[in-house]
Amino acid sequence: MTTMTDPPKASFRLSMLVYDTRYRSLTFQALAAVALALSFLYLGSNLINNLRAAGLNISYSFLGAPAGYDINQTLIEYDSQSSNARAAVVGLINTLIVAFLACITATVFGVIAGVLRLSNNWLVSKLMALYVEIFRNIPVLIWIIIIFTIMTAVMPAPRAFRGDEPEASMLFDAIAFTNRGVYIPAPVWGPGSMMVVATFIASVIGIFAYRRYATNLLYATGRLLPTTWPTIALLIVPSVLMFFIMGQPIGLDTPALKGFNFQGGIKVGGPLIALWFALSIYTGAFIAENVRAGIQAVSKGQTEAAAALGLRPRRVMNLVVLPQALRVIIPPLISQYLNITKNSSLAIAVGYADITATLGGITLNQTGRAIECVLLLMLFYLTISLCISAFMNVYNNAIKLKER
Repeated sequence: MTTMTDPPKASFRLSMLVYDTRYRSLTFQALAAVALALSFLYLGSNLINNLRAAGLNISYSFLGAPAGYDINQTLIEYDSQSSNARAAVVGLINTLIVAFLACITATVFGVIAGVLRLSNNWLVSKLMALYVEIFRNIPVLIWIIIIFTIMTAVMPAPRAFRGDEPEASMLFDAIAFTNRGVYIPAPVWGPGSMMVVATFIASVIGIFAYRRYATNLLYATGRLLPTTWPTIALLIVPSVLMFFIMGQPIGLDTPALKGFNFQGGIKVGGPLIALWFALSIYTGAFIAENVRAGIQAVSKGQTEAAAALGLRPRRVMNLVVLPQALRVIIPPLISQYLNITKNSSLAIAVGYADITATLGGITLNQTGRAIECVLLLMLFYLTISLCISAFMNVYNNAIKLKER
């Protein structure tokens, strides 16, 4: 009687790293990784040797020295005697502010323009096509300069608000539009104000939870819950009630003309507005094309089937078309958000103190530490871009089609 046994396994030989298909790809990848590491090692060694020959060395001690210059818009305490590191942090915060604001408004502009470009109204669709073709084919730097120039030339100077019969007046006696920027009321936080803020945050979370529940209920049972008025009620009522329960702890510091300029409130500088608006309308044109492509990627039969069920056009777009179109829209949208962040480095053209203007401009010129400043700039932009990409990829994975 004979028994069947597995054939003996061949022993491993070095030649298998090249000739065996199971190992050959790993071998080539390992060789490529080693070659890349050696290349970086050579470049780094060459840089250090050249710096040593020139009597220079890489040092970041300059970050602790006084910056010696002022910054026109800051969210944290800063003066000319603050360190270069703090100046870099101020510039980084300013970069994040304009990038965040521009990403939101560009998305709003892009979605509206992309949807309206597919409108059956000939005039509306052509106007949106004109917007897309004009704004995306002119460099964003030109738009930044144009908007900043218009602001400084058209808006009134602060002195126009002075006198018994002023040439200009404040909007609602609280907001002033000037050629130096826009002055808006600033919140004054009193005892108990954090409870109001926490209630508002909880209300926003409740809105997302309710709308998600309404959507799931619609898909599961076909029952349609109202979303507009509950959203408004959840957003306003709890916060207003908590505001009065806590004794109105949040006040407003309204800007007022004192001397040659407005005092109090919050100043949104002209450079920030010009950069924010220019990045928004420029990138919004690209996002509009992404939205249009995503909507057209959805089968027309989906729209016809939804209409046959009696859904109105707005609900067809919100419940049927856009959820499917997002799977096509989100990947290129990530690239547009990254472009906004990197294009914000053009802020120096209008005097907005972002990270490029502070660390990569004034600090670099004053200290002469070009290599250190450029390396830090690369690190900052790389970190911001990777964070945006990671967040958007998480969202993209959440909405992508789930296969059984």
